[in-house]
Amino acid sequence: MIDLRSDTVTQPTQAMRQAMANAPVGDDVFGDDPSINHLERSSAERFGFDEAIFVSSGTQANLLAIMSHCQRGEEYLCGQDAHNYRFEGGGAAVLGSVQPQPVANNSDGTIDLDLLKANIKPDDFHFAQTRLLSLENTIGGKVLPFEYLSQAQAFAFNHGLKIHLDGARVMNAAVKQNVQPQQIMQHFDSVSVCLSKGLAAPVGSLLLGDEATIAKARRLRKMLGGGMRQAGGLAAAGQIALDSMIDRLSEDHDNAEHLAKRLNEVDGIECDQQAVQTNIIFAKFNDGYDVQALAERLKPKGVVIYKGNPLRLVTHNDISRQDIDTFIDALKAHI
Repeated sequence: MIDLRSDTVTQPTQAMRQAMANAPVGDDVFGDDPSINHLERSSAERFGFDEAIFVSSGTQANLLAIMSHCQRGEEYLCGQDAHNYRFEGGGAAVLGSVQPQPVANNSDGTIDLDLLKANIKPDDFHFAQTRLLSLENTIGGKVLPFEYLSQAQAFAFNHGLKIHLDGARVMNAAVKQNVQPQQIMQHFDSVSVCLSKGLAAPVGSLLLGDEATIAKARRLRKMLGGGMRQAGGLAAAGQIALDSMIDRLSEDHDNAEHLAKRLNEVDGIECDQQAVQTNIIFAKFNDGYDVQALAERLKPKGVVIYKGNPLRLVTHNDISRQDIDTFIDALKAHI
């Protein structure tokens, strides 16, 4: 299958499968799983944090971060397009009683700092108290400008806020900007990192932070049913992801540029090539075009896409340059 829906569909590599089969395991809830302990310690040291915790998903990592930084009845600032606001089931509000305060994202994914300031609540019992700023990098495939990270960090500090990064695809951002991931992460009090998107691990994310934040996150993870017991096999795959899959993300970025170029060869489709920065592409079909019907026609041909307009397409480890050309040929034949 040529599956362009997301980089979450990646299959674990053969090296990951071997590592999973051979990983030493123990009870992680008791702190006894050596593979998880190694992943957490090495990741915290590598990325410049006191500690890390291995969790089942990026959604859980973000939820733990928000609940660790905010108490019930408090709020966090985020972008209107933020994943932890729009696409994570309202978990912060439902499970943490933490109110999101979304603010419009700019076209480059940033959030205007003056707008953020205007949305910080006054010290008045009528309002939820603002405690946290949450940013996302990449967001919609766009990389936050490096100088903006310093500005946002200073903004949070000057207004007494903690600052969290939803870094599900932060490795894509680092590769695009040709910097080490920790150069991005150093601007944040906590960072979530997804191992199962472009890095191709089968399951899991990391939450990085200081000792107090991760201690609270570990308690909350248990409360949310997130203790995974003998999950060292998953951690072993995650370790392979961090050790060997980051640099190859540039291939996904190159393939995304190729896909964007080829999409513009198809009648009735527009794709802004200049907007493609990493591995996510958006293609706009002519008004009224039935993308759902197109998806149904492509599936028997071995091509899987989402059914939206604009259509989001994502390159990843299991998508080759030849797969892209095959997809374009199928698109031309069935549009």
